[in-house]
Amino acid sequence: MSAVTIPLDRTPGFGVYIHWPFCAAKCPYCDFNSHVRHQPVDQERFARAFETELATMRDRTGPREVTSIFLGGGTPSLMKPETVGAVLEAVAKNWTVPDGIEVTLEANPSSVEAERFRGYRAAGVNRVSLGVQALNDKDLRFLGRLHNVEEALLAIGLAREIFPRLSFDLIYARPGQTPEEWGAELEQAIGYAVDHLSLYQLTIEEGTPFHALYAARKFTLPDNDHAADLYALTQAVTTAHGLPAYEISNHARPGAESRHNLTYWRYGEYIGVGPGAHGRFVESGRRTVTIAERMPETWANLVEAKGHGVTGGEILTRAEEADEFLLMGLRLAEGIDLQRYEALSGRGLSSARLSVLQEEGLVAPVGNARLRATTAGMIVLDAVVADLAR
Repeated sequence: MSAVTIPLDRTPGFGVYIHWPFCAAKCPYCDFNSHVRHQPVDQERFARAFETELATMRDRTGPREVTSIFLGGGTPSLMKPETVGAVLEAVAKNWTVPDGIEVTLEANPSSVEAERFRGYRAAGVNRVSLGVQALNDKDLRFLGRLHNVEEALLAIGLAREIFPRLSFDLIYARPGQTPEEWGAELEQAIGYAVDHLSLYQLTIEEGTPFHALYAARKFTLPDNDHAADLYALTQAVTTAHGLPAYEISNHARPGAESRHNLTYWRYGEYIGVGPGAHGRFVESGRRTVTIAERMPETWANLVEAKGHGVTGGEILTRAEEADEFLLMGLRLAEGIDLQRYEALSGRGLSSARLSVLQEEGLVAPVGNARLRATTAGMIVLDAVVADLAR
């Protein structure tokens, strides 16, 4: 992977994730916990439930300083600004929230209104992540999106005007997509002067409509070699324009990386609140996983009955922590801190396996203290991590 400037502050952080589970329509590729409701959602009820579960999580984590807040979904831009404001106030009531920390809200272009955006900004949101996904109408229809390119560009323009920071998502390796087409689309996207792009290869997730359509051969995807070429092109174009990859699928101008997502990849701590939300934080000296009930109304009932909607989770072993640290950290251009891996696992990485992977050009040392995956290693990262974790 090309060299990038990594922020000096590599502290993993403590993030707060809020999951708004509702969407106007379910995209055929999406396996996130999202639900369509044909009657208005009782936002006041869900805001109260978020407030209650946040207080319960505060009892579990103790006092902490929050480094980022992320409102994801679902489609959080279907929330009223008043709902967002109430949730952010509840976070600040329970933990220390320094001025100016990153507060991100995901938005779909089809649910964008200028006044709503201004309301989010007034509530404290300072970064928006737009689910654009494609910059041509044919592929937007294929992806099941409710917006067209004109609406996407309007949303981008509004976001640039109102928020200090902007990111948007694109999906590539779409059926029939050529390198020339993707290169031109990527150049166009970068031309909108964003400081952060999330660029994902289209994958087929089990249980989605696309899974059934793909199995029935209703469409085909680029083969592995073609997909690898598109990935390489993505790295070349973004790097040339000053938005190098700092993580497999995420590109930013130096200093504009997503603080919240870095918390995940640097194996920091975070609490998850809302239907289907996951959390990972240290409780009584051990890393604890929480998993909430997925169905929104069932989750709200649970919160009202017992103060939280957590229905699953576990306490990780040291070996599990070390494996997760490898899997998350090697996604980053900065790689992993080898001392921290040893502290988590109680052992160092196998020098014999490291030597083989280096000879194959899949990993590379960063000085004496860190290890990173190369561009070739990123393409087969699951196999690299499995080899190192043995």
